[in-house]
Amino acid sequence: MLVIRRSRYVEAPRTYCFPGGAIESGESEPMALVRELREELGAAIRPVRRVWQSVTPWGVALAWWQCDLEPTPPLMPNPNEVESIHWLTPDEMTGLAGLLESNHDFLDALAAGAIRLEGLSDE
Repeated sequence: MLVIRRSRYVEAPRTYCFPGGAIESGESEPMALVRELREELGAAIRPVRRVWQSVTPWGVALAWWQCDLEPTPPLMPNPNEVESIHWLTPDEMTGLAGLLESNHDFLDALAAGAIRLEGLSDE
C-alpha cells in the first residue's frame, strides 16, 4: 500500500497516511484523486473504485479509493506536501507510529473483512 509521510508544512505535519486530499469545486472524487496524487507525488493513476467511506470524529467525510498506479513516471514527492513515500503492508501500517487515526479505522475495517481490495499484493 502506498503511504506518505506528510511534510512539516501541511496540516498534521509529519504524520503518515494514504495520499489524497480535498475535492475542489466542480470535481468528482475520481478527478480529485487523480489531481491530488499528481500534485503530491507526480503520480499517474487510474481510479478503480471506492472501497470504503468514513467520517472523522471532527466531521470530515473521507472516501477511500483503490487505484492503479502507472509505472512511469517515477514517484516524485512534492516537498511542500510530502516528506517521504513508503510501500507498506497493512500490518506494517498498523504498527506505524504517527499514523493518522482515520487510517487506523480503515485498516481495522480491512482486517475485519469489511473492505475488499482486488489484486492486493504484499505491499
